[in-house]
Amino acid sequence: MTLDVPNLKDFDDRLRAEAADEPTLEVPQGEPTKKTQIIAIYGKGGIGKSFTLANLSNMMAEQGKRVLLIGCDPKSDTTSLLFGGKACPTIIETSTEKKIAGEEVKIGDVCFKRNGVFAMELGGPEVGRGCGGRGIIHGFELLEKLGFHDWDFDYVLLDFLGDVVCGGFGLPIARDMAQKVIVVGSNDLQSLYVANNVCSAVQYFRKLGGNVGVAGMVINKDDGTGQAQAFADAVEIPVLAAIPADDDLRRKSASYEIVGTNATQWGALFAELAENVAGAPPVHPTPLSQDALIGLFDGKETGADFVLEPATDADMRGKNSKPKKSLEVIYDEA
Repeated sequence: MTLDVPNLKDFDDRLRAEAADEPTLEVPQGEPTKKTQIIAIYGKGGIGKSFTLANLSNMMAEQGKRVLLIGCDPKSDTTSLLFGGKACPTIIETSTEKKIAGEEVKIGDVCFKRNGVFAMELGGPEVGRGCGGRGIIHGFELLEKLGFHDWDFDYVLLDFLGDVVCGGFGLPIARDMAQKVIVVGSNDLQSLYVANNVCSAVQYFRKLGGNVGVAGMVINKDDGTGQAQAFADAVEIPVLAAIPADDDLRRKSASYEIVGTNATQWGALFAELAENVAGAPPVHPTPLSQDALIGLFDGKETGADFVLEPATDADMRGKNSKPKKSLEVIYDEA
């Protein structure tokens, strides 16, 4: 019997050809039509997604909207600000404990509420014991069993870690689980590098027939230097809000205080962000090349003016370097 082994090279070539084709399916440019808007928020670790989302969701609830906030970061810190620093039991660890005990997970075991915001954490595996992306997939499988598709919310906000290139973290984009994506960045190269990667992922899956677009960018810790605004202009996405680098915000965030409320001086800022997030249509970004991204910054800060000097074989061999005999054939003169 002869086994029919697939030609992996031909398969790779087909995938590349498929991704290179211009799609005929367009991203909707008007107002989202579904009652529930599912919005995936991406950004570099530590850039302030949790701060942004906790205050945004609180403001949305204050405006009378039903909001579900789902933390999809293995650090499980999305809900920490919302719950005053209190750790929220994660879906993955709760599922494991219940399975060992022979019990079923109930919604009250993993979903909690404050000020009208419902929130939960998917969680992730212990360090070195599994794939964070696989944990995300497992978490959403459990949410489906709990009735995710029948829940009645105006907004579902998904907090994803953007600087992990992994299928699980790209789930909302790859499977059209969200209607749109929002990126959180600042005026630093690393956060914009992550934001650019997210734009690239959106465009890649769009070429494969996906519908997810980028609704815009939130600039956090804005110091006024302008690189994040320049990035948004270059990739052709709107800035939904610029949250300043302010000591009052830093202190309140550190002490787990919600500022996304009309009871604070920051209420108007987050009210405007809530309106922009709700109404911004998904659009096609134009990802930048690495050189173009670095070009947004002063060359003295990024090394953009550095000229690469090629290494030689002699450099690599060091003290073991010896002249090689030439293989050139030299003919005696006739």
